Amino acid sequence: MSLAVITGASGLLGGNLAAELLAAGHQVRATRRGSTKLEHLDDLAIEWVEADLVSAEALTAAFRGADVAFHCAAQVGVRKGVSPEMREANVTGTANVLAAVRAAGVPRLVHTSSVVAVGLSDDGTPCREDAPWNFTERGLADGYAITKHEAEQLVHAAVAEGLDAVVVNPTYMFGPRDARPSSGQLIVDIARRKVPGWTPGYNNFADVRDVARGMIAAWQRGRRGERYILGGHNMTYRSIMETIAEVAGVKPPRLGMPRPIAALVGRIGDLSERLLDRDPLITSTTVRYAYTEGFQFASDKAIADLGYTISPVEPAIRDAIAWFRARRMLPS
Repeated sequence: MSLAVITGASGLLGGNLAAELLAAGHQVRATRRGSTKLEHLDDLAIEWVEADLVSAEALTAAFRGADVAFHCAAQVGVRKGVSPEMREANVTGTANVLAAVRAAGVPRLVHTSSVVAVGLSDDGTPCREDAPWNFTERGLADGYAITKHEAEQLVHAAVAEGLDAVVVNPTYMFGPRDARPSSGQLIVDIARRKVPGWTPGYNNFADVRDVARGMIAAWQRGRRGERYILGGHNMTYRSIMETIAEVAGVKPPRLGMPRPIAALVGRIGDLSERLLDRDPLITSTTVRYAYTEGFQFASDKAIADLGYTISPVEPAIRDAIAWFRARRMLPS
């Protein structure tokens, strides 16, 4: 039995990772802030310790005795610019995790990056781990992409200095235990028929439990210093919306969203961010994501090295809906 420590266990991926580790017979310790809500994880035998990403000392204490540290905590958002809070969480927080892993003598770190730290396809061919980061050139470098890219570079630099770390780059995940909700907001909005129309862009959609098991495999079998895309199915937004609607038993959005209208909404979001310093729902960068064909990814390396498996996306959607309904986040 090994002891695994998780940062960000209250999130969609961290919670499912904790469940998979416990099911495999491991002990799980997880960091939390004082304000973190944990009711959705009450069924899991997690040892909780208070430690914020801003404190390398608190993280060091949390990591002592661990066989592996999984760094999942991050701040997600759609702001075009990098807010001080996002930089502190994603970049400074990762630097503190790296320092704590060294100080506590943790044998291996599994760092959760993102495919926004990889690259974008120029010809519709799914990107692999060696794709150069080109988000700035493609107009898709928002605050989240920038800080996740910078954080991953810190990890690779630490590896060059001798740290044993593996990087995983998940795609868009669906599944249970999405308490905010995060990516599951799309499921909630489709089920409530709040989405006015589909867009033709692509994304890669995965079952969060596949990703969690892939992270455990990265700990146990991943090559030091390597990055692994943990993804699922490349689908258009129209296709995934229709799939969600079918599983939820509702009608899907019928019409495509005209790009000029979407662009206008994005510009309004830009103004809200710039003039009012508010987190917008949509920005011009979000709109570009919704219409790009370049956001496609392949998990061949993880399949070959880690034994990573890709499940159908429908069960993940179905289980997410059941979880939302059980917690009255969706009507029965």
